[in-house]
Amino acid sequence: MSASSAFSDEKGGSSSEPEYGHDPASGGIFSSDYKRHDDLKEMLDSNKDSLKLEAMKRIVAMIARGKNASDLFPAVVKNVACKNIEVKKLVYVYLVRYAEEQQDLALLSISTFQRGLKDPNQLIRASALRVLSSIRVTIIVPIMMLAIKEAASDMSPYVRKTAAHAIPKLHSLDPEQKDQLIEVIEKLLADKTTLVAGSVVMAFEEVCPDRIDLIHKNYRKLCNLLIDVEEWGQVVIINMLTRYARTQFLNPNINESLLEESGEKAFYASDDEEEEEDKKAEAAALPKRKPYVMDPDHRLLLRNTKPLLQSRNAAVVMAVAQLYFHLAPKAEVGVIAKALVRLMRSHSEVQYVVLQNVATMSIKRRGMFEPYLKSFYIRSTDPTQIKILKLEVLTNLANETNISTILREFQTYIKSMDKDFVAASIQAIGRCATNIGEVRDTCLNGLVQLLSNRDELVVAESVVVIKKLLQMQPEQHSDIIKHMAKLIDNIQVPMARASILWLIGEYCEHVPKISPDVLRKMAKTFTNEEDIVKLQIINLAAKLYLTNSKQTKLLTQYVLNLAKYDQNYDIRDRARFIRQLIVPTDKSGALNKYAKKLFLALKPAPVLESPFKDRDHFQLGSLSHLLNAKAAGYQELPDWPESAPDPSVRNVEVKDSIPDWSKCTSRKDRKEKKAEKPFYSDSEGESGPTESADSESDSGSRSESASGSDESGSGSESEESGEETESEEEEEDEVEEKKKKKRLDKTKAKKPVEESAESEQSSGAEDRKRGRKAGKNQKSASESESESESSESEESSEEESGEESESDTDIRKKKTPVSKQPPKQSKKESKKETQEMSLLDLDDFEPAPTSAPVTPSNFLSSSLVSDLEGLSLTDTILAPTTIAPSGSIKMYELLHRITGEGLAVEYCFSRQPFSPDPNMVAVQIQFTNNTNSETKNLHIEEPKLQSGMRIREFSEIEVLAAGDSVTVVIGIDFCDSTQAANFQLCTHTRKFFVTIQPPVGELMTPAFLTENDFKKEQGKLMGMNEISEKLSLGEKCVNEHVIVERVTATANLSRVPCGSDKECRFAGKTVSSGCLVLVTVATKEGGGAQLTVNCEKMVIGTMLVKDILQALSQ
Repeated sequence: MSASSAFSDEKGGSSSEPEYGHDPASGGIFSSDYKRHDDLKEMLDSNKDSLKLEAMKRIVAMIARGKNASDLFPAVVKNVACKNIEVKKLVYVYLVRYAEEQQDLALLSISTFQRGLKDPNQLIRASALRVLSSIRVTIIVPIMMLAIKEAASDMSPYVRKTAAHAIPKLHSLDPEQKDQLIEVIEKLLADKTTLVAGSVVMAFEEVCPDRIDLIHKNYRKLCNLLIDVEEWGQVVIINMLTRYARTQFLNPNINESLLEESGEKAFYASDDEEEEEDKKAEAAALPKRKPYVMDPDHRLLLRNTKPLLQSRNAAVVMAVAQLYFHLAPKAEVGVIAKALVRLMRSHSEVQYVVLQNVATMSIKRRGMFEPYLKSFYIRSTDPTQIKILKLEVLTNLANETNISTILREFQTYIKSMDKDFVAASIQAIGRCATNIGEVRDTCLNGLVQLLSNRDELVVAESVVVIKKLLQMQPEQHSDIIKHMAKLIDNIQVPMARASILWLIGEYCEHVPKISPDVLRKMAKTFTNEEDIVKLQIINLAAKLYLTNSKQTKLLTQYVLNLAKYDQNYDIRDRARFIRQLIVPTDKSGALNKYAKKLFLALKPAPVLESPFKDRDHFQLGSLSHLLNAKAAGYQELPDWPESAPDPSVRNVEVKDSIPDWSKCTSRKDRKEKKAEKPFYSDSEGESGPTESADSESDSGSRSESASGSDESGSGSESEESGEETESEEEEEDEVEEKKKKKRLDKTKAKKPVEESAESEQSSGAEDRKRGRKAGKNQKSASESESESESSESEESSEEESGEESESDTDIRKKKTPVSKQPPKQSKKESKKETQEMSLLDLDDFEPAPTSAPVTPSNFLSSSLVSDLEGLSLTDTILAPTTIAPSGSIKMYELLHRITGEGLAVEYCFSRQPFSPDPNMVAVQIQFTNNTNSETKNLHIEEPKLQSGMRIREFSEIEVLAAGDSVTVVIGIDFCDSTQAANFQLCTHTRKFFVTIQPPVGELMTPAFLTENDFKKEQGKLMGMNEISEKLSLGEKCVNEHVIVERVTATANLSRVPCGSDKECRFAGKTVSSGCLVLVTVATKEGGGAQLTVNCEKMVIGTMLVKDILQALSQ
């Protein structure tokens, strides 16, 4: 019986039945293919569900064994509407596998999948979405988009998780959907279930990893959920939070950088020594820096990830280890060493990755792994690559105290049968000798003894290492040089022979009797030597000619004559060059005098460094770190910020929750209030800083006690126990947070004052406030529609994300008095209003103190400064103006004079840097008053921007006389997207809803590269990041000048010098994120051309290609 029939027996089919799902290859050479799977097709067409189920089980089993079942697609797809849930599930499993191959047939049943999305069974809804996202056809992108949006609001967390999985699939199919997908990601990030968290963060990392503003509000929730997320999700979330923390918190070791290696050594010293060191460090650091205080959110992340070091999953442990290495204070990093050593008992693949990371860590934090030195000793069963990595770690950990143990260990390794490993061991001995001066002589003597070893490879490697060591102090070791000269007859390995000859030549003064004899022997065998040895023979001859010409003159000439006719041109060239240099003739130039200085100059001793020395700029645990090269999709680890960003961005609804907390006078009250809430309530999201501290200690103690009982019970119990055993550090954090709370209360009291300051101290401020409160009455129809839509979506998402929880209802009750609405309005309306207010406050007016609208004089002075900067005589600043002539700047209409009742507004992208914020695009706006009366109080109100976008308004224009024009500049951060910025232009009587939409070419600023830099950067942006199109040039594009003019008019790029006449190269950077944009136009004969755009942001690349194609084809 064949294996497949045995399988069918196992599954419950009797042996007399025909064999279903038979592989044609196993039935003999001449088996007919046309009747293949007929029995399965019959079973699928039958009316009995049991037969259909049996057929589907066998088909899925075939797929699992790697058999091709694609010809059954039509028969299976018919059953997608089957009533039986079990059959339906298996049909969906089959369709996910083959939908991409059989797209046309899958599209026929698309209506069934859409019905499946409304099925009462959550598994069917999820499977239908999974199949839909597996059909990779651009026609159904809108249907997929709609399905994902619906699934993101589904009641079932499993369906929401599937929606998160579908997001990257849709993004790869159509990158232009990015902005809509980001909205879905934002919604899913607010999800409170552990099932969704990992998947949505993965989607975030794939689609928009640079949008960290989406994480602010969810940061505390993600930290608290982390312990209960599945392992795959934990890895993704930890890696993302590592990057997030590097942008939001200060470096905890900022004061430690004053202490060099001595500080590290003191870590494992005695207590007294440690105290003394600390005192000295503090004394040194105080005058230079402020004392470092850790952000409570930074502490929350470290505390909540620590228990995961005990995870059974190696990837999770590795992720936490890299997080601690990159984010934790030096004194706390030590906890990861034990966990990493534990992983080394795992499979060899895991060991390899862990050791790569340990090798990097042990260079910077040697003290961390010293207690576990014996764990890195090599076993005879280890594979070669693991042996070499362990050697690397042992060498990094070597110091004066443990070097004798390590060298004894190395001595035994040299006897191994593994040749690569033996060579690595000898190199390790050499590195120990260079790093620790005390053992240099011991190591040298040991290596010299190895020269008498029978194994030629051992001898050869020893010679190479001895050569490097002797360079440090050659005069003391002339005996060793003599000993090595004698070995020249026996050693055959070219590298070793070359090393000996170099040593004898370099230190020929120390061995004056032996060196000419060595040259004599080598002259005999010159023609049979390898090229590397021949070059060293020529060098030796030249050096001896200069120091001992009596004995070696003829020998040198003989060697140079042999080299003159050698087959290798390198050797011929070297001989010709050396002859001219050392043998004085009438024609020989001035260099002849300096021959001795050239050949016998003192050479610096080589530094033997670890190959892992420069790897720590890659994030540990990443593929890029493993390969020591940037892999596709790798996100750089950001540098620590100089000053701490605003921590309040992570507070949600601060102003509502603070009065509530102030009512809870005692700690006990607070505890009771906390216990009423569900464990994963909104505490981390909708709380002030004080609450976050409690939730931190709560979650920390819960995870450490690892209680798996009922959530609320275990939460409250562990909270009490956690509070009893709180460390001093946590108490300090809490004191800090109380201070913050008081400060926030004060700022809340001052808020009206700040708002009036923000509104430019004019009567327009009152108008604007009235406009905000009255809200919808004064708004234009189009705006009110869009606003009602957005508020509805906000409301629905709020209701879905746990409207039942008490904390939410509390907040809703509180919101009504805060909003100050007329009493007739319902609660829901007032809730919408306050939400809009708070969103505006947080997003648009966040940098109020620094970026308040400036008075006209201030504005002029800042632009004057930028103008003066522009006058400095450097190419970089002069070039953009020369490339984009003023005539080519295009004006766009913002407000027509008829619509604006006599006020005409035009705008253009000035292509000048916006001095208050370099990440914003400068937009020049020109107001013209065509009426007979003056216009007053021109200003911007209520910007409606996509999340992440920012606008820097102009100072209010108090009066614009009749017939006058005035020009102002505003800054808009479009976040590297062509999404429109919507806002209201207001006068003293009217408001006009206007929109500025940037062409993709205006989202860039010129970047100045050399030809080599351009090629280097282009090499990094290949594959998915390169878009190439063929085009036929327009009639007017006759020469290079016209092409350059057209491209620079379309996009704000600078010209890159190019050696070829037929190529024009341009470079720029996106204004917001600084991503490089490289454009190449290669002209061909017959009016054709090839346009290539390389850009990390594929959407920008695609849109830019379209625009440039259009410009060049005209």
